[in-house]
Amino acid sequence: MAVELADEARGGAPLPLDWLAWFRGTYLAIFLFLIASVLTIQIGEALLRRHFAAVIDRAVQVDARDGSVVQQIQERLDREVRRSAWVRFGGARVTVHALGADGQTLYLNGPIGQSSEELAPEAALVEARRVLPASAELLTLSLPLGALLPNAILVGYAAILVQILFVRSRTQARREADRLRAAVESRDATVRRTAEIEGELLAIRGQLASVEPERKEHAEEIRGLERERAQLQTQLEALGRREAELRGSSQEAVRLHEEHQALEELLEEALGDLRHKEEAIRELEARLKKAAKAPPPVRGREGEQLGRRLHTLYKNLEIDDRAIDDLVDLRDETMKLKAEEVLKRLSDDPETSLVRRKVGGLPPHLSIFELGFAGKGRIYFSQGRQRRFRILSIGAKNTQKTDLEYLSRLPRE
Repeated sequence: MAVELADEARGGAPLPLDWLAWFRGTYLAIFLFLIASVLTIQIGEALLRRHFAAVIDRAVQVDARDGSVVQQIQERLDREVRRSAWVRFGGARVTVHALGADGQTLYLNGPIGQSSEELAPEAALVEARRVLPASAELLTLSLPLGALLPNAILVGYAAILVQILFVRSRTQARREADRLRAAVESRDATVRRTAEIEGELLAIRGQLASVEPERKEHAEEIRGLERERAQLQTQLEALGRREAELRGSSQEAVRLHEEHQALEELLEEALGDLRHKEEAIRELEARLKKAAKAPPPVRGREGEQLGRRLHTLYKNLEIDDRAIDDLVDLRDETMKLKAEEVLKRLSDDPETSLVRRKVGGLPPHLSIFELGFAGKGRIYFSQGRQRRFRILSIGAKNTQKTDLEYLSRLPRE
């Protein structure tokens, strides 16, 4: 049913756990996206730092025979650092400091000082002895967020994140569609079962309606025969008085005697007819009682499954067939769930069950209590014979009169 899919039609009820899990997964994916982006940028900076450290170490290793060593160092550093693709296109910011052997700064994020392009061999050797061995140091290296390389890293991870969220959203949508389809099928099955039960009720009501007029007709005939018998009795009494008055006249007495016999014969015929009608009435009443006491129609598969499940789950409850049928007849699935919740609490922890009141207006030998559920629902129960409690009937406010009539007919145990 159900699903609890339709969580009260999403009308303010708590979100299902899978929705909460979906949102938590989304938050986790975004968090991992941010962490992975930052870590990747930091790793990229570390790799670039190692790359440029190796490059500038090689750049300061020059040969004095190739000309001015200062010019060679400055040109090589400028080519390997400032004109590097990582700096020009990737947006890396690099600061390099190069020193000669005499402590003179040769390069600091660009050439420092002027060097002669052509030196005499003796002057080049003098410059080489003064400058070499030169040293270079990578002062700073950073990848600003506005640069191309960090942005490419962010866009790549964002594309992966969007794809993951899209796949998760599609999966969640398919799952919700399956649940909605299951809920619709369950609702259609409930509607079909409700229509079958209504058809059975209409058939039973039709049978009762066909029997009731016959009973009324026989009752009218009996009342008419009673009136006729009273009239004949009155006539007999009048004839008796007249016979006593005219006893002196034999002919009159004979005539009156004949009339008396004729009236007695008529009375016997009327009494026989009356006895025949009374037997027919008794037979009709017996048929009505038998129809009233006859067991209800065989419960459907849903009632049998519900009965077996309730008897298995609630070990401390005896549940009558009437109560199981009442529970099946509840059309609102929410009321069914609320009723089962109260039954579970009564079975597992009766001290916390809110007993509304003891049912009044019943015969003295009945001690029946009432539990409420879902505002207008009622569960009637008493002490059990083999288990702790016995569930007698389940109804609502509109069935209270019928339920109390049924409870008042329960026999003494």
